[in-house]
Amino acid sequence: MVQEALVRAWRKLHTYEGRAPLRAWLYRIATNVSLDELAKRSRRSLPQELYPAADPKQTLDPAIMDPIWIEPFPDAWLDPTSMDPAARYDQRESVTLAFMVALQSLPPRQRAILLLRDVLGLRSKEVADLLDLSTSAIESALYRARNTLSKKYSSPTPVALSSDPLVQDLLDRYVNAWEAADIEGLVSLMQEDATFPMPPSPTWVTGREQIKSFIAANILDGEASGRWRLLATQANGSPAFAWYRRRAGSDSYAAFAIQVVTVEGNLVSDATTFVFPQLFEAFGLSSEIPA
Repeated sequence: MVQEALVRAWRKLHTYEGRAPLRAWLYRIATNVSLDELAKRSRRSLPQELYPAADPKQTLDPAIMDPIWIEPFPDAWLDPTSMDPAARYDQRESVTLAFMVALQSLPPRQRAILLLRDVLGLRSKEVADLLDLSTSAIESALYRARNTLSKKYSSPTPVALSSDPLVQDLLDRYVNAWEAADIEGLVSLMQEDATFPMPPSPTWVTGREQIKSFIAANILDGEASGRWRLLATQANGSPAFAWYRRRAGSDSYAAFAIQVVTVEGNLVSDATTFVFPQLFEAFGLSSEIPA
């Protein structure tokens, strides 16, 4: 995309009139090159949006390593500056998995306009300058984007991740159940219609009993106590855990997955487990920890 942006800039150099900084002019070209490329690609999503629920007793389907999956966003990357509670909640909501999935239903330019206007708070004139469009075109696209998004996404009830003792107790019991391989205790912490996807595999299951069968067959099978170590982190405005798996015949644990947990009504409604060990670096986490 960098190469294509520079080629376009060279071909259009005669149109640069110097009324704006060269940097801004190049930025507009690069932005539109990228949006054109995004329009050609498949939209990223999660398994439950693309595939039917699986038989819980089947093994994981082969991973799909093409770039079709949404990936977790470290909360550490959010703006740390102090804001009022409403602004902090809006910022957190803008990176939730549900919001990111809904965004993918929008064409790339509408997606960019919605993010620039409603998430970053830019004025329509500023967005028009960035995307080399008229202000009326921005307003029209923003209206269509909001209308589409309203049909696919509803704002969740805020969950106090750090201050609510009930939520913290739930998360503590959740970790203990995984590490002790307590399947019954684990599923008791989930909603009846909870979902459990594991990208990059397209396999996902839903419902307590189905999740119980799937976990027993694929994750906590055999002598599993002590197989997993979960370290708390935060991603997509939600509780998250770095999963480490114990190395066979070793006293160390290796990076395995980042799991983002959605909590509703003091129960887990979704546990999306991203089996991408390379994500640990983005979260500032070690690829190996001692037992």
